[in-house]
Amino acid sequence: MLLLITFLGILSLIILIAYFKLDTFISFILVALGIGLSTGMDIAVLGTSIKKGIGDTLGDLILIVGFGAMLGKLVAESGAAQRITNALIKLFGVQYIAWGLALAGFIIGIPLFYNAGFIIVVPLIFSVAMSARLPMLYVAIPMCSALSVAHGYLPPHPSPSAIANALHADMNKTLLYGIIIAIPAIIIAGVFFGSTLKKYNPTPNKALFNLEEIPENKQPSLLISIFTALLPVLLLTLVPALKSGMDKNTILGKIVFLFAEPYIGMLVSVLVALYFLGIRQGKTMQNLSKSLEDAFKNCSSILLIIAGASVLKQVMNDSGISAYIGEQLKDIPISPLVLGWLIAGIIRICIGSATIAGFTAVGILAKHFEHQTGVSPELMTLAIGAGSLMFSHLNDSGFWFFKEYFNISIKETLLTWTVMETLVSVVGLLGVLVLNWVI
Repeated sequence: MLLLITFLGILSLIILIAYFKLDTFISFILVALGIGLSTGMDIAVLGTSIKKGIGDTLGDLILIVGFGAMLGKLVAESGAAQRITNALIKLFGVQYIAWGLALAGFIIGIPLFYNAGFIIVVPLIFSVAMSARLPMLYVAIPMCSALSVAHGYLPPHPSPSAIANALHADMNKTLLYGIIIAIPAIIIAGVFFGSTLKKYNPTPNKALFNLEEIPENKQPSLLISIFTALLPVLLLTLVPALKSGMDKNTILGKIVFLFAEPYIGMLVSVLVALYFLGIRQGKTMQNLSKSLEDAFKNCSSILLIIAGASVLKQVMNDSGISAYIGEQLKDIPISPLVLGWLIAGIIRICIGSATIAGFTAVGILAKHFEHQTGVSPELMTLAIGAGSLMFSHLNDSGFWFFKEYFNISIKETLLTWTVMETLVSVVGLLGVLVLNWVI
C-alpha cells in the first residue's frame, strides 16, 4: 500500500506541475499533505513534518544561497567571471574547455556543499558559454557532474561521511577510493555526455546573470578575480581544519569556530567582493546595495521550490515510507554492494534527497552489513553514495536549481540533468564493482 501511495504521489506531483502548470511550491505542499493523510499520519504530526521540512532545509540554506547569489552577481557584473573565463579558455583552449570546467568543478566541489558550490560556479558557466560562444548546457554539465559526484561520493560531505561512520569505514580510504571512482564518472557523465548536448542552448534568466560583455580594461585583474570567486572555497576548507585541537572557549577558538560556519564564510566573501569588485572598481555603495538586493530577490523563488521539495521529503520520511521501501529490498539475494546501491537508489527516486537516501539506506543495512564478510566498508559507503544520486527528478531540489538557473523546461531538465545524474550513479556502481575485484 505504501508503494502505491508513493507512486500516486509522485505521479500527482508531475501532473500538477507539468500538465496543470500549478505553482511548484503549492504542488509540493498538496502532494505532501495527500501522502501524509493517506499513510494515516496524525494531523498534528503532519503539520510538524511540514514545518520541520521547511525549517531544517532553509535555516542555513537561505544564508548560503542568498550570500552565494550576491557573490555571484558581484563576480558576474564586475567582469571577474569573464576574466577567469578568458584565462580558462587560454589554458585549455575552446576544444578542451569542458575538461577544464570539470576539473574546476571537482576542486570546488570537494570542500563545498552542492548548493553552495553550484551558486559559485554558475557565473563561470554563464561567462564561459558567452565568451567562447559555446552552448550553455555543453558548458554546464561537466561542472555540475563534478559537483554532484563530490556531494554523493566523498567525505567531508554529510551523506558519505555519515555512511562511512555507520559502517566503520576508514575516511581516508573512502576519500581515496572515491576520487578514483569519481574520475571516470565525471568524464562519462560530464565531459562525454555534455558533448552530446550542444543542441541545448537556453538563454539564462537575465535577472540572475548579466549577459553584457564588459571591456577588458574595466575588468578586475585575474588574481583578484580568482581570489574573490574562490574565497568561499578557501574559507570553508582551511578554517574548519583549524578547529581540531582548538579550545572553543578561548577568544581565538570562538573566532575560528564562528568562521568555520559556512554562512559566515559566504558573508566574509561577499564583503571582500564588495570592496575588490565594487568599491575598488569605482562603484558606489548605493548601487552595490541595490545589486545585492536584486540578487537575493531573484533567488527567492528558487528557495521556495527547494522548501516545497524538502516538505515532501520530510513527510515521506516521517510517514515511514523510506524505511518501508528499504526493508522490502534488504533481503534480495544479490551482491551486498549492488544491494546498497539499489536501496539508496529507489529511496532517492521516491523521496528526492540524496542525503536522506544515503542516511536511510545505511540505517537499514548497517546491522545486515555486520554479518557480511569480505566486503569493504569503504566500497559499501561508495556504493550507497552512488545509489543516492540515481535519477534526480521533480522531487529533488537539485533538479529545480538546474532548471531555474539555466531557464529550461521540465522535459529538457529530465533529458539533461536527470540523465547526467543517472550516469553518475551507474558509473559509480561499476567503479565500485571494479575496485572490489581489484582490491
